[in-house]
Amino acid sequence: MARPTRCRRICIEPAYDSFRPEGIPTGEKITMTVDEYEVIRLVDLKKYTHGQCAQQMGISRTTVTEIYESARYKLADSLVHGKVLSISGGNYCFCDGRDPFCCNQKCERTDRSAFENKIQGKGEKEMRIGVTYENGEIFQHFGHTEQFKLYDVENGEIKQTQVVDTNGQGHGALASFLTNAGVEVLICGGIGGGAQAALAAAGIQLFGGVSGDADEAVLRFVSGNLNYNPEVRCSHHAHEHSCGEHHCGENKNGCSGH
Repeated sequence: MARPTRCRRICIEPAYDSFRPEGIPTGEKITMTVDEYEVIRLVDLKKYTHGQCAQQMGISRTTVTEIYESARYKLADSLVHGKVLSISGGNYCFCDGRDPFCCNQKCERTDRSAFENKIQGKGEKEMRIGVTYENGEIFQHFGHTEQFKLYDVENGEIKQTQVVDTNGQGHGALASFLTNAGVEVLICGGIGGGAQAALAAAGIQLFGGVSGDADEAVLRFVSGNLNYNPEVRCSHHAHEHSCGEHHCGENKNGCSGH
């Protein structure tokens, strides 16, 4: 009987789903799995050895080499033959910050009490809360939000707010957008599983399933009285919509139990 494939641990979901060549289109496409993408990220971008990559991903060095060779071939095939490179699927799970070989950067899953202590503790530095935003209300579909309202909080008081445009970015790319904006807490309505995992990997605490006035929601959060849904998923009830290639609520990674 064949041994089951071990789930490969990754730190963050790719921000981009595909890359398309300019020039004469071939109409052909090649798919790189998310775990192949992660090996490329660690080995070629982060300059990890295959052994270090294996430790972080929770797999053997031999498996890393096999994945790496497959991923590099797909990159070459896309570049040389002008094929669309799609990134999706694979047998992977997201790092939760608990493994001893975690990257120890932004994979930690911080619980609510840590943020409450940070907000309410005297002398603490300023923190930033982000809210999906539209016309004063909490926008209900994270991946399609065109604006975030950012709140700078210090010692339990809102010191400053600003509204920023996402400039057409959506889904996985929004986690990087929020990280670059210095956001530590996100309040939103519906949100898909892939985006939740990307936020968790980026160290951004999520409070989803919230609706109504954005300012009031932040005030409730600061006072510790915000009602939210920890099991939130993209909702198709209030507004019919499509989440494009992300397919809200779909298990994309192929790992049982994830």
